[in-house]
Amino acid sequence: MARNLSKILLACAAALTLAACATAKPGPMPRPTPGPQPGPPPRLEQFSDLPGWSDEDHAAAFESFRATCGAARDAAMGEICRRARSQPLAPRAEARAFFEANFRPEALPGEGILTAYYAPEYEARAKSDAEFSAPVRPKPVDLAASGQGGRDAQQRGLDGQLGPYPDRAAIEASPPGQVLAWMRPEELFFLQVQGSGVITYPDGTRTKVLFAATNGRPFVGIANPMRDKGLLAANNTSGEAIRQWLADHRGAEAQAIMRLNPRYVFFTLAPDDGRPPVGSAGIPLPVGRAIAVDPTRHATGELFWIDGVAPILTGAFPTYRRLVTALDVGGAIKGEVRADLYLGQGQRAGAEAGRVRHTLRMHRLVPRVGPGS
Repeated sequence: MARNLSKILLACAAALTLAACATAKPGPMPRPTPGPQPGPPPRLEQFSDLPGWSDEDHAAAFESFRATCGAARDAAMGEICRRARSQPLAPRAEARAFFEANFRPEALPGEGILTAYYAPEYEARAKSDAEFSAPVRPKPVDLAASGQGGRDAQQRGLDGQLGPYPDRAAIEASPPGQVLAWMRPEELFFLQVQGSGVITYPDGTRTKVLFAATNGRPFVGIANPMRDKGLLAANNTSGEAIRQWLADHRGAEAQAIMRLNPRYVFFTLAPDDGRPPVGSAGIPLPVGRAIAVDPTRHATGELFWIDGVAPILTGAFPTYRRLVTALDVGGAIKGEVRADLYLGQGQRAGAEAGRVRHTLRMHRLVPRVGPGS
């Protein structure tokens, strides 16, 4: 009993001592110890650090840059653009020297994904039949869109109120109304993924099909679901493999797969003038030198070095290393290290584009301006 009482008294004494410490007046404040001093600024990236820089076709890159640099809104880039356009096309060594004198490479953090896109060319009909059963629809009158690419598309009801626009399944289940053309369902699906293309009628007439609007729903790729369902092998989810599977299973089975992507694209028609497709920058896209980027992360007209390696799809080129310009945007292109490379028009470009899924590293080429740049 006495032993327990002693323990209690000692505990109380300790508690009182702590309380006294807590209420005592503070003494002189110690001088703050200096924190870690900033070290030297990180070493700027050199062009020699870029994988594949010495193997680049700098003359072709310079020609493309001269043609597209007007898309940039940055004042420094504008000055470099004027310099480029004031001199003739340069041979490879001089073109390389121009880039190295006017830019410095800045690595973007981390790794991302490189994909590719193209302008498809498909057959079409003026009237529907069992094969050409998918209507190419114009922008509906009840679709109110805002934001780049119509990402905030909404439906205006009879009462004038706005609400989410229907998804792919609901749109396809509704009567088409006005129809611009009739296509094979799987080819219309791919035309919507690419955003524009050319259709050809049996008499040889060619017509451009241009992006008009979307239903504002997010893009969902169908390659992974098809792989997960065992419909395609993991290393064979190329665009051509997907298109062929959809064609072979045309009808309810293919339709169910395509409806996994709720995004729906509406189009407008224009005469085929033979010119390359135009990206969101309003400039014809140079083959192999234009990329679509996330507009919330990058500005139109920025110049990049892309380093795409380690493809996961059978038959793909092993690397894509080159200078490219941000001239387009895409509904599925999200993130800082993410790019969609434009590879041209037609079946051959489509076959290559459908196999591009590479690990991506990116460098932004920053203009050298002012003292110390």
